[in-house]
Amino acid sequence: MTTRFRPAEMVLPGHPDKLADAIADSIVEQAARREQRALCGVEVAVHRSHVFVTGRVAARDAETIDISTIAREVFASAGYGSRWSPDPDELIVTTNLCLEELNPGEADFRAFSDDQSIVTGYAIDLPGANYLPPEHWLVHQMGRRLHTLRFERPELGLGPDGKLMIVLAESEDSLAIHTFSASLQQHCDGSTVELVRSVRETVEDVLIQQAPRIPKLKAHIPEEFLVNAAGNFSIGGTEGDNGLSGKKLVVDAYGPRIPIGGGALSGKDFYKADRAGAIIARRLAKAVVMTGPVRECFVAASMSPGDTSVHIHCLEDEKGNSRDVGRWSHLLDLSLDGCGNAYACTPGLTEIARWGHFSNDVLPWEKISFST
Repeated sequence: MTTRFRPAEMVLPGHPDKLADAIADSIVEQAARREQRALCGVEVAVHRSHVFVTGRVAARDAETIDISTIAREVFASAGYGSRWSPDPDELIVTTNLCLEELNPGEADFRAFSDDQSIVTGYAIDLPGANYLPPEHWLVHQMGRRLHTLRFERPELGLGPDGKLMIVLAESEDSLAIHTFSASLQQHCDGSTVELVRSVRETVEDVLIQQAPRIPKLKAHIPEEFLVNAAGNFSIGGTEGDNGLSGKKLVVDAYGPRIPIGGGALSGKDFYKADRAGAIIARRLAKAVVMTGPVRECFVAASMSPGDTSVHIHCLEDEKGNSRDVGRWSHLLDLSLDGCGNAYACTPGLTEIARWGHFSNDVLPWEKISFST
């Protein structure tokens, strides 16, 4: 019996890269509140108490977007302040942003791609996992639950930063966690023994909850179960590492099982080719699987400058066989304008940046309905 090992990872909201993503997407949300067709291309870097924001935001009253307040609120909501550095109130926020109105006629031009982009989309016939690879779905669920330990078990002394990784063993009749590893920021006076026990109980709860949703999943804790295996992890966040927006693309999308496109989603508005194209490709893959002819669907697509719609280059099933693009592409709106008009004003982008674009079935682009 052949066993395949499927790795996947997740990072918590206090991770430096996720702080950067959340700041970038908070700016996108603020721009869309001022003007739906706002143009945003923003990148963020963080290190220690420094935040550096670059790019362009074009919208009515763009100059009124308070970048410093956004950065401080993102750090604070992730859990920084009090005993965890840096203090959001002491952040040094530096910008090199073009904050301006859209140029005359530029709002209409948002229907045309202003850049090139290669994007991919994927779905697998697992409704209980929101049509995502099971290892990717599971590690996201575990990450969300472990994040809540900070509030449920304050005596553990957990901080905002953390990351986890699982390896899922997949055979013909079984899915089971083969290895588990978590690195969770913890104050020096926190109990290591209690931390391991709490993480183990949390992971077991997630597996028990998810087993009915994912066929063949065994709710077994693996022998290799590691928590802070390199020792105490008290210095984390931007005090322990730098962070950049757009670095966690695999975490944001489908995990390493699936090839990714070349562009970041966070920091781009929903008319931008990178973000719009990735959402359109995901919706198409999901639509193909939901209509029933294949168990898995992989979509490869691209946009060139001046394009108004995504070009679908292949639809592949789980065996690598090509499927007829025309059979499904007419059921969904593949246009840049359609994506932007539908999703530009989506609220809660800070949380979407933290937890991923496809890991929550209530997100508007995850709801599939067919138009004729």
